Amino acid sequence: MQNALTKEINTTNLPTKEGRFGEFGGSYIPPQLQAVMDEITQAYEQIVQDPAFLNELSDLQKHYVGRPSPVYHAKRLSDAVGGAQIYLKREDLNHTGAHKINHCIGEVLLAKKLGKKKVIAETGAGQHGVALATAAALMGLECDIYMGAVDIKKEAPNVSRMKILGATVVEVTRGTKTLKDAVDAAFEAYLQDPVTQIYCIGSVVGPHPFPMMVRDFQSVVGIEARKQIQEMTGSLPDAIVACVGGGSNAMGIFSAFLDDKLVKLYGVEPAGRGLDTPDHAATITKGSVGILHGFKSLLLQDEKGEALPVYSIASGLDYPGVGPQHSYLHSIGRVIYDSATDREAVEAFYGLSRMEGIIPALESSHAVAHAIKLAQKMSKDEVILVNLSGRGDKDIDFVMEHYPLVEYEPQEGGDGFEEFLAHIKQK
Repeated sequence: MQNALTKEINTTNLPTKEGRFGEFGGSYIPPQLQAVMDEITQAYEQIVQDPAFLNELSDLQKHYVGRPSPVYHAKRLSDAVGGAQIYLKREDLNHTGAHKINHCIGEVLLAKKLGKKKVIAETGAGQHGVALATAAALMGLECDIYMGAVDIKKEAPNVSRMKILGATVVEVTRGTKTLKDAVDAAFEAYLQDPVTQIYCIGSVVGPHPFPMMVRDFQSVVGIEARKQIQEMTGSLPDAIVACVGGGSNAMGIFSAFLDDKLVKLYGVEPAGRGLDTPDHAATITKGSVGILHGFKSLLLQDEKGEALPVYSIASGLDYPGVGPQHSYLHSIGRVIYDSATDREAVEAFYGLSRMEGIIPALESSHAVAHAIKLAQKMSKDEVILVNLSGRGDKDIDFVMEHYPLVEYEPQEGGDGFEEFLAHIKQK
């Protein structure tokens, strides 16, 4: 497990001691909070060298989270779409239904080592909130989750899960009432008492050491996937695809392949209602360099440097910033960042459900949508590995209300599969 947490750092030698990935990252926070961040950094650097911590983390990953998560060949979908073979890294099968549990277990273990009494966090789609509430319940800590009013309504099942697990869900009603505002509120609450509580951020964002720490805890995804795909296919994949909001699931799987230059890496941002509209959250595609929530990265911002309102059908992706390592990987050309619209994500949501019996999260559906388009440009002996970051239980009611299944049924007879796939192939 020690190698799992340190492999990617040793490979790239990033971040620097100051938490920088090139010009990105760092720590732009008040001096009193910087002292707390320094304490967290020191504790983290010590704890990842502690065999007792690593053994406990490994044990929980195996016996509680259910790791390793499998890699699955989506053969029926691959054959129907044509082109490359699509494989899925099934993070949706983890306990709590997404990749978020990977770093939440690590963060709460760290909180206990530091003697904290409470963990606090933001959540958009609710998966990070559920995962943190789960880890807090497991380890006997209090838990406050800040969530925008829009997302509370949209992701009601996850709100109920958090409450059942004993967390206090704090509704955020200001601004756009979504993820960015939830982060603002959680940071403010943390500033009021950084001594007895710890902010367990939900992605590879925020001031140093959070982008590094969350990436390291998520690196288990890439380490497993690298071994699994070689066992299944005899070689590394030709391409890896993951959705990108803040970017934790993508960094988790990308981290094990960054030195493999023949493996193309694709991060898929939310294009929402279109990149030619203001209703998207394609930070890398349309953003510029700025500072938000204590770190420097690419942001969607106005001429004054204020974060713009953003939008995505997927609550976990509607963030105006992105992890600093993603901005760095974009700047050096190692990762290709593209986008998928709401419509494309919903089509992929239905497509994977109908073709493979797997209902993906709307966040993950963005990656599936891009993989479908990418596969059609590749040969049948090539392989695409998609990080299926979460399951779609939380999205079912919303999708059925706003994007009813009848839109994707054939006009006359049939079961919908062929017409659905023909519709995709015509694009």
